[in-house]
Amino acid sequence: MRVVSTKEAPAAIGPYSQGIVVNNLFYSSGQIPLTAEGSMIEGDVVEQTHQVFRNLQAVLSEAGASIETVVKATVFIKDMDDFGAINEVYGEYFSNHKPARSCVEVARLPKDALVEIEVIALVK
Repeated sequence: MRVVSTKEAPAAIGPYSQGIVVNNLFYSSGQIPLTAEGSMIEGDVVEQTHQVFRNLQAVLSEAGASIETVVKATVFIKDMDDFGAINEVYGEYFSNHKPARSCVEVARLPKDALVEIEVIALVK
């Protein structure tokens, strides 16, 4: 087991890591729209979703994986009415490669984020 940590994504804000590699699989912690410095970005759900993907790309890269090796994504959203906008951004990152996905609306996310995404990916 290997702990993944990069300064290119926000540090964990609790007793957990950015992700873990076990054998050839990377399990990310949920990423919310914090900058690498730990500040919540201002903006709508589209801008927040792009920041989440920037964070995911950073931890995936550090793990030796990439968007193209993601096998499962879980999307947590504050308001299911935002699903269309989030899905459009999601499709920009997963255009040719389409991993399995779950999407759920939740009552509240850390730091009152509008979206959080976690992934499982194959390590190259």
